[in-house]
Amino acid sequence: MANRNKDVEEEIYDKVVDLTEYAKRQRWWNRLFGKNSGPVAEKYSVATQIALGGVSGWCAGYLFQKVGKVAATAVGGGLLLLQIANNSGYIQVDWKRVEKDVNKAKKQLQKGTNRSAPELNTFVERSKEFLKKNAVVTSGFVGGFLLGLAS
Repeated sequence: MANRNKDVEEEIYDKVVDLTEYAKRQRWWNRLFGKNSGPVAEKYSVATQIALGGVSGWCAGYLFQKVGKVAATAVGGGLLLLQIANNSGYIQVDWKRVEKDVNKAKKQLQKGTNRSAPELNTFVERSKEFLKKNAVVTSGFVGGFLLGLAS
């Protein structure tokens, strides 16, 4: 009986080892999604692509709207409090220094915009390629995003 249990354990161990070797030879997306994984356009119908893009776009737009309102409220409230503190005499703002620093930053930005970083160029190229391959999903996402912003 003990011999038989050892044989069964060895057989299971051999199968597990074989499975791990098989998994090491496969690409990670094949292990995760199966052999039929590829671009979305090849896997799903047009209606499904538009629906998936629309739902994900709506969620992103809705979150963008809510986060944007909170950020705008925080920035506006902070500026309002600074102005109230300035008028009440709690703080003194050196407006000439602020203007000088803003002009300095503006000059640096204008000088830096003439040349763009190579990382940005590769990101833009990769984004264009993605948009070309997944035009249907992208159009659904944009429509959903705009609806999310409006709701």
